[in-house]
Amino acid sequence: MNLKKTFAALAAAATFSGAVAAEELSVAATPVPHAEILEFVKPALAEQGVELDVKVFTDYIQPNIQVDQKRMDANFFQHKPYLDEFNAGRGTNLVTVAGVHVEPFGAYSSKIDSLDDLEEGSVVAIPNDPTNGGRALLLLQKAGLITLKDASKITATPRDIADNPKDLDFKELEAATLPRILNQVDIALINTNYALEAGLNPTEDALVIEGSDSPYVNILVARPDNKDSEAMQKLANALQSDEVKAFIKDSYEGAVVPAF
Repeated sequence: MNLKKTFAALAAAATFSGAVAAEELSVAATPVPHAEILEFVKPALAEQGVELDVKVFTDYIQPNIQVDQKRMDANFFQHKPYLDEFNAGRGTNLVTVAGVHVEPFGAYSSKIDSLDDLEEGSVVAIPNDPTNGGRALLLLQKAGLITLKDASKITATPRDIADNPKDLDFKELEAATLPRILNQVDIALINTNYALEAGLNPTEDALVIEGSDSPYVNILVARPDNKDSEAMQKLANALQSDEVKAFIKDSYEGAVVPAF
């Protein structure tokens, strides 16, 4: 089944006959899977009079800054805990428009085949932003490698570790760089979008991975002044459609999970 053609045909059938004035909607996104999902819905939105302009970013800072400064209309790359932390730290007021998918977070290694093989003093790389760093530590706690002072703190850092039996050596690095230094550490905790970009298969290559009950739903984000615009709501509806659900399931085979 050609999902893109099917989705475009459904959208065309839903629109009224005659010309539709196109409204441009610019969205900042990281490459995989966010930009790919946006490109998938682009033909359907065009049929509804929305010209989707997808700009690809490889970091977690600029997409929010661009939207806050009204250089972009929306972004699609982050989960709500990260957005909450960003708003609090930067004084921004960006808001959730729609939840789309979960990217189960995982631990990867090019040196060992099991977490049981970690030796004392092994080097562990985690993201250096508070929410993803905390997410990494929570996953390691769930795997039994460490114990945090507050077992549920989503912004935990290595300073919040109460018990570290193997004396693991934590290195905090920018999330996007983690796949590139995988051969320089014993394990790295990597966001699924960056793992996919690096050719890793989360369902096969991760030594441990979050379950489908992960609270880190990736969201479409906008500003209070444009979140309810007609074009934004059309995008939100497209991202939460049955066609997108099928596209995610067929394209990512469990590495990305629909959240609607």
